[in-house]
This record gives sequence, C-alpha cells and structure tokens, in this order.
Amino acid sequence: MTRRPSILFTGLLVLSLGTSVRAHQDTNPGKTNSASATAAAPPTSAASTTDADYKIGPQDVLRIDVWKENEISRTTPVRPDGRISLPLLNDVQAAGLTPTQLAGVITDGLKKYITNPQVTVGVTEINSRRVYVTGEVTKPGAFPLLPGMTVLQAVTSSGGFTQFAKTKAIYVLRTEEGKQVRHPFNYKEVVSGKKPELNILLQPGDVIVVP
Repeated sequence: MTRRPSILFTGLLVLSLGTSVRAHQDTNPGKTNSASATAAAPPTSAASTTDADYKIGPQDVLRIDVWKENEISRTTPVRPDGRISLPLLNDVQAAGLTPTQLAGVITDGLKKYITNPQVTVGVTEINSRRVYVTGEVTKPGAFPLLPGMTVLQAVTSSGGFTQFAKTKAIYVLRTEEGKQVRHPFNYKEVVSGKKPELNILLQPGDVIVVP
C-alpha cells in the first residue's frame, strides 16, 4: 500500500514531461522541419534571358510557342550543330540568331502549312555562353554569362573569396587571336573605385583565376 502513491506520482511525472516536450515541438515547427525543408528545396536552374539582342548558341534551351498549335509548340535544346528540330520544318538553324530572328525564320517556314502563324521564341536556359571562376573562391565552377557581366559580378556569383585568396593578384585568362592573354584584376582597387577600368566586361570562355 505504501508504494502505490510513489508509482502513481512517477506515472504522472512521465505523462507531464511527454506533454511538455510535444507542446515545445508544436510551438517551434521551424526547428523540427528546417532540415526537411532545406532538403525539399528545388535546385536552381540555368539562367534565362529576355535580352532581344542575345545570340542563341549551342546547348541553349529554347521555348517555342506557336499560337493555337500545341503540337508544334515545345521546349527544345539547341543541338551542338546549332540546329533545332521542329514538326513540319525538320531542322532549323538557331545558333547565331536572336530569338526574334529565329521566330521570323520559323514563321516564314510555317506559312506553307499554317495560315498566319504567330510564333514567339524565348531562351529559357543559357548554356552556350559561360565563364569560369577557379582558385580561392567558395564556389568555383562555370557560370552563365549574362549580358553586361563584369569580373566583379562573376566573382560575386562564385560566393566570394576564401581566407587564403590573394585578392590583389586576380587575373582573367582570355583567348585572343589564338593566344592566351592575362587581364589583371585587383579586387581592392576596383571596389574602392581607384581602378574601375580593371572591372572589364567578360566574354564567353573567360577564366577568372583567384590565386
């Protein structure tokens, strides 16, 4: 008889603790679900462009819409030979043209089969124009070359420098007339405004080296 109150008290204590833990979890959903939310986040896709002067290149991905023609409308990659395949038209040269110019070529081709075709072309992924950042940065790799992209913008896209980076000795490797040329980039002088001319516009295939 003397042990029953002790057993009853222990049971109430366990029940109370369990209720308290569940209440704490319910009031802090961000802490319990943060890992799963991070894991469920979708990966970022390659950059797109709305620049009317952008020249399409191999491996770019295009969205082609023909009004009221769902069987022709599609998302398609540009093949390494610079062409795309479309119903009725077979192979169409895309590389080297702007989206507006390509829309015109497709429109002219479809006039043989469709009355007054209305075509729009958009670049959903830029894969042909890339620059590369290597060395002492947190995220080295290849990055889409956006219109007007500078060295500073590319370095920022790479996540910034590591603690060992020699920010005064950065340079851009560029192929000019078949030869590799170095263009110096002093981060501190560019950021301070002393030598803004070092922050050059990038070209496809440029490699930014952070020693």
